[in-house]
Amino acid sequence: MDSAKEEEPHLRHVETDVLIPKMMREKARERCIQHVDAFNHCCKDAGFFMVFKCREENAVLKDCLTRHYKDPAFFEECKQEYIKEKLEYERTGIPAKNRKQKLPTSM
Repeated sequence: MDSAKEEEPHLRHVETDVLIPKMMREKARERCIQHVDAFNHCCKDAGFFMVFKCREENAVLKDCLTRHYKDPAFFEECKQEYIKEKLEYERTGIPAKNRKQKLPTSM
């Protein structure tokens, strides 16, 4: 067993089953952005008939997202990023979303 795995903090059920999958969904949408855009564009143009007219775009988008959701390497990548953010939060007390925001230069 490598040392990185030995030092990995224990993750609660909610982290492995809810929070990391949420991160995976967000990242998968970023990686499938061209399909998300194509589906959104189709829906905008099709209006009420989008259910019928956008089947192909929806299927391609679903395939792209599902490919990421089922990829164990992608889960591991998101898990490691989650752990990094968790450890940084424990160290600083500042949530990741607040750390990413640019601080104002003057008050």
